Amino acid sequence: MQRRPAALLAITFVLATLAGAVAAFIPPAAAQEPKRGGILRLYQRDNPPSASIHEGATFSVNIPFMGVYNNLVTYDTTKDKDSLDTLVPELATSWSWSSDRKELTFKLREGVKWHDGRPFTAADVKCTIELVQGKREDKLRTNPRRLWYNNVVDVVPKGDHEVTFKLEQPQPSLLAMLGSGYSPMYPCHVNAATMRTRPIGTGPFRFVEMKQNEIIRLARNPDYWKPGQPYLDGIEMPIITSRSTAMLAFIAGRLDMTFPTEVTQQVEKDIKAQSPAAICRLGPINVSTNLIVNREAAPFNNADLRRAMALTMDRKAFNDILYEGQSVIGTAMLPGPAGVWGMPEAMMRQIPGYDPDVAKNRAEARRLMEKHGYGPNNRLSVKISTRNIQAYRDPAVILIDHLKEIYIDGELDIVETAAWFGKVARKDYAVGLNLTGNGVDDPDQNFFENYSCKSERNATGYCNPELEKLMQAQSAEPDLEKRRAMVWEIDRQLQEDVARPIIVHITAGTCWHPHVIGFNPAMNTSYNRYRFDNIWLNR
Repeated sequence: MQRRPAALLAITFVLATLAGAVAAFIPPAAAQEPKRGGILRLYQRDNPPSASIHEGATFSVNIPFMGVYNNLVTYDTTKDKDSLDTLVPELATSWSWSSDRKELTFKLREGVKWHDGRPFTAADVKCTIELVQGKREDKLRTNPRRLWYNNVVDVVPKGDHEVTFKLEQPQPSLLAMLGSGYSPMYPCHVNAATMRTRPIGTGPFRFVEMKQNEIIRLARNPDYWKPGQPYLDGIEMPIITSRSTAMLAFIAGRLDMTFPTEVTQQVEKDIKAQSPAAICRLGPINVSTNLIVNREAAPFNNADLRRAMALTMDRKAFNDILYEGQSVIGTAMLPGPAGVWGMPEAMMRQIPGYDPDVAKNRAEARRLMEKHGYGPNNRLSVKISTRNIQAYRDPAVILIDHLKEIYIDGELDIVETAAWFGKVARKDYAVGLNLTGNGVDDPDQNFFENYSCKSERNATGYCNPELEKLMQAQSAEPDLEKRRAMVWEIDRQLQEDVARPIIVHITAGTCWHPHVIGFNPAMNTSYNRYRFDNIWLNR
């Protein structure tokens, strides 16, 4: 997509300012005509469990494979935030709501082909949604977002190029969720197992190969429906599990871009010191570091023990040590100003563990532990499970230190990505340090995916049927202020119940060299900007 020179020069200036590189001259390459060709190289931080985005629960899947697919709608990548107001057509050319807001109709783009040459039609939309809903004979191996579409009663094609979603109740957020990088269209004629290893999409890039512990490769789709795009010949993603090794490769120029959201405040300083021309952008990414506790198994089926763990965590210490104080303390929803639904600070401070008086919190936590026989001479030993990437391991070490204050001795249990999500879904853990990312800043996505009784992504087994009724009610509420008040009450109850204690909302980012043109990460999500069809290389 071409951009107007003035707008692009403004974007270049803002990015340079955020990166601390105002003094450095960045050539106005973005004002030029995009160049065709070249391979974009960015590292992949670990082995993705598969290439099937609908079965993934990490941007270790979105980032390498989003370019293979398309959505019905997507978010305008020239905007800084993703919202209902920034949705643009993709495989749909337009959409409209019925007067009762219970039917959402899409007009579909004609002439679109799957990578194997078959035409994309309304039947593929129906197949995709029913696959995620679990209604088809073909099944997803894991299905983390089934409840996103729990309100969809039926998907009705009208010919090949029109389709209507029929809803049980109004749900404005459905459009927002359909725009997420987690919502690509799949072909009816390709089974779910094939999509894990040889995915077929309509996107700007075709899948070439995925070699475990080596590299992922995508190649330009010459039949892409956007005229002239993509500009790149392909994308190569060497798998580099050590963040320090990957950053050195970026500084040396062997990579064009870092893995998105892997750059912390300290890493940015290191990059800028050695590669001052690099462009870095850090901000809220709608990913929270959180504590997960298996509340179905002893001893943590005891509510007092769970509350004691929530009370002992010094959230400011996590923020200062890991993010130089630049991340944000909040509850389930992304705090403002980046987030729309974040709870007011005064309300948050009334929740156990959020009072900044850590000594007082820990004294209460020790009383709860002592009530059940624990103390200096009777400590509780437990494994603290976490995923084997640095963004998980580092806060897990801090968590272990904080648990010592309340007679709990933690032993780190490191789990590879391919096994992590299955382990958590099976409740095959006692205590875990987890990161939870939200594809869009909307309560429906967060609440139904992470806290609903029947959700596969409900890592702790939390279930509150009465609260779930309120979740359903807020979903249909058209008045923004009324809905926000309902969301705050739900969020407050989740924290009071120690459903999944949120430690900190991460601020992190991405760096790229100045010859990479057209990348603009969102400031309220980490999942929706990796189609890469408008990226080009000025070298």
